[in-house]
Amino acid sequence: MTISGQQPLVRVLYDESRSDLRDPARPRPVRIYVWEPHQPLALLAPLVVVSHGTGGSGSRMEWLAGPLHEAGFRVVALDHHGNNFVDGYEPEGFLHVWERPRDVSFVLDVLAREQPLGPVGVAGFSLGGYTAAALAGVRVDPRLVWAVMTGAVPLPEIPEFPGALEALRKKYPLDESLRPALDSAGADFSDPRVRAVFQVAPGVGGLVTRESLETVQVPVGIRWGGADTVNPYEVDTRPYLDHIPTASGRSAGPDVRHEDFFLPEPAHSAVRARVGGEAAAFFEQHLA
Repeated sequence: MTISGQQPLVRVLYDESRSDLRDPARPRPVRIYVWEPHQPLALLAPLVVVSHGTGGSGSRMEWLAGPLHEAGFRVVALDHHGNNFVDGYEPEGFLHVWERPRDVSFVLDVLAREQPLGPVGVAGFSLGGYTAAALAGVRVDPRLVWAVMTGAVPLPEIPEFPGALEALRKKYPLDESLRPALDSAGADFSDPRVRAVFQVAPGVGGLVTRESLETVQVPVGIRWGGADTVNPYEVDTRPYLDHIPTASGRSAGPDVRHEDFFLPEPAHSAVRARVGGEAAAFFEQHLA
């Protein structure tokens, strides 16, 4: 995608600490899209990492990356392995959500080895909203994850991957040997380099622990759609807003749907540009 006439630098990084979901002998790939600031800065430019929603891609997050880039930020969007339409889908990519914040920290590690990082923020849409919050210390509850895996708590149908849970069970037999692996779901994936978080229509709010929400110390901005039936406000947004002590936010509109943030021709065409501008203003305040 082009933002203000500038094509991003596209790179594929490989995380040697984790395996490719299709070929365990290979490292986990993480594709990134990088926009450098228009003008060289005397000081290090603040960096904002953008995390896409379920089944999406960093290449389709221009509505969020564009305003950030125009505001002078260095912007890096990424493709989460197994959960992006560029490379295809794997059930772990949709259900092992705790691997997503690890992708972001890995990318920051690589970039930091190449040049010093400026102040860092993370912005995310939908499942990317959880990803951003996890980097500020929010944790999922392994007990609830186990309940979802066993069917004790119903998993809403995933339009991008119908039958994702059944596909996961085929790859990993549902027995007690799976519990240790799922325990890692509740680990602390906070990254001290992340100074601010912006969530748009965040997901996984019903699976995170109140205790972890209450530990978040960095500023958190939140926007949501009043007509969102994919990540409903009461289930997915309200836990973040009510229990993160540093959180503030507002509805993007009573009639705004989840789909209005990613459809080619949304019912509310202006909402993405407006929310993208609000994200840029949020990070200008907290990363300047």
